[in-house]
Amino acid sequence: MRLRIEKAIYGGAGLARHEDKAIFVPFTLPGEEVDAHVTQDKGSYATAELDAVAEASAARVAPACPHFGACGGCHYQHADYATQVAMKAATLREALERARIREIPEITTATGEPLGYRNRIRLHVRANPFGLCYKLRNSHEDLPIRECPIAAPMLEKAIQVVIRERGSLGLGDWVQGIEFFSDAEGATLLVSLWTKHGAREAERRLGVLWPRLRQIVPQASGAAVFSVEDRRAPSKRLAITGGESLRWRSAGREYRVSLGSFFQVNRFLVEPLVRLVTEGEHGRAAWDLYAGVGLFSVPLAAQFGEVTAVESAGGPVRDLRENLRGTNHRVVASETAKFLRRAVEQQVAAPDLVVVDPPRAGLGRDVTATLGKLRPLRITYVSCDPATLSRDLAALLESGYRLRKLHLVDLFPQTFHVESMTRLTLD
Repeated sequence: MRLRIEKAIYGGAGLARHEDKAIFVPFTLPGEEVDAHVTQDKGSYATAELDAVAEASAARVAPACPHFGACGGCHYQHADYATQVAMKAATLREALERARIREIPEITTATGEPLGYRNRIRLHVRANPFGLCYKLRNSHEDLPIRECPIAAPMLEKAIQVVIRERGSLGLGDWVQGIEFFSDAEGATLLVSLWTKHGAREAERRLGVLWPRLRQIVPQASGAAVFSVEDRRAPSKRLAITGGESLRWRSAGREYRVSLGSFFQVNRFLVEPLVRLVTEGEHGRAAWDLYAGVGLFSVPLAAQFGEVTAVESAGGPVRDLRENLRGTNHRVVASETAKFLRRAVEQQVAAPDLVVVDPPRAGLGRDVTATLGKLRPLRITYVSCDPATLSRDLAALLESGYRLRKLHLVDLFPQTFHVESMTRLTLD
């Protein structure tokens, strides 16, 4: 069928209509006329595959990656960067409007380089024939890659070196996944591996691999082996060699980030994101919930009388304690919902500021309800999902907060993923 694309939707596809049915077509742009065929009919809507572009948008460009389209990682490489950002801003606003949020502020944007930005990539390891792989789009099948243009140059080099030296490394015999993580300057590299073997075998294998890996990738400073995650048991660290952390420097501050700890993946936008969240904030007390290694806690500790940083994962908690050393702080190793419930039960005075940076699932009903009872003066919400953000904001607005600022921070160029920062106040 021939379709006219009306707009981009969250998830990467373009929306068209045919006989009053919504049709979602990936790799299209607003305003384009395309030929497509339906792959799944869901009754009220259908998904389709693009066959040809009959009338192209002026924003359409040649993809930077030879794997684009087959790989499930990127969704927007067919659009120029300004159009990518505009589409994300539109999907963010639409998500808020769908949640019936009124008085939406103007969306301001923070952007960086659209390629070479990722400081961390995780790849699947295919044994025979050997390959470093992402997943095929809409599939669990492996797609061997030769390059990844969104990865930082050091990570690109690591990919190519490991592929070239695959015979001497022997990864395919025992490794199912590999991750490269670099510091801001591209001077230090941490390597994580995933295996189905036990701890003793993992330690033996890592001992054989590490000298050779250091030889071909001199920037590698440490490596660890983790068990493969499954539904029955979470991943555990089985073996480690070399340094277990790197130092991330940003805006005159330094963070320790250990193997397995979460850290923002866009090396160009770490500093602008921190500035948006913390600049101009000061007062008696601030709480940083879902604090991770302390990306926001560290600067806030210089601006508030006391900072309480809450994190549940053991590895990041250790980094958090180290990164906040020497400041007036309190680290709480707890899930956020439990920490907030205790604060209400103990009638703890609300802080001036609460910063939340939850996972994709968002805050949820318990956390938003408890924040509504505590009533901190200001809430800053860093989100990676417009749908859960909209749900949570609607609940907070019902508690009496007002939405004051809305920023789109494009941490994931070439993809549909939307990172945002919103600021709410009680006045």
